[in-house]
Amino acid sequence: MWNEFAESKKTQVAEYHLLKQPFTFQNNVINLTLTNPVEEPLLHTIKSDLLTYLRDNLNNSLIQLEYQFAQFETRRMAYTNKEKFDALVEKNPLLKKLQDKFGLDPDF
Repeated sequence: MWNEFAESKKTQVAEYHLLKQPFTFQNNVINLTLTNPVEEPLLHTIKSDLLTYLRDNLNNSLIQLEYQFAQFETRRMAYTNKEKFDALVEKNPLLKKLQDKFGLDPDF
């Protein structure tokens, strides 16, 4: 039923993309994970139509729709030579030993 509703929204690209994201359905609750804050108001605009469609076609008036945002790890970009070196040391701590042993300066 979900896919049929998504196909009916194929001409509205943003709505179609939102509806094609993976979801879970447990205990009459549809859980959708949003990847972008812009998707939230878009979901609110189609939520009532979607729930009405699903409730009517599944003969289940208890269906609810909930959503949460996906958690993304943000990392600061390394710009200076020192920041780049520190990022490499995080990946391979032996670089710090080499720097100390040979007296290397990452800013040079």
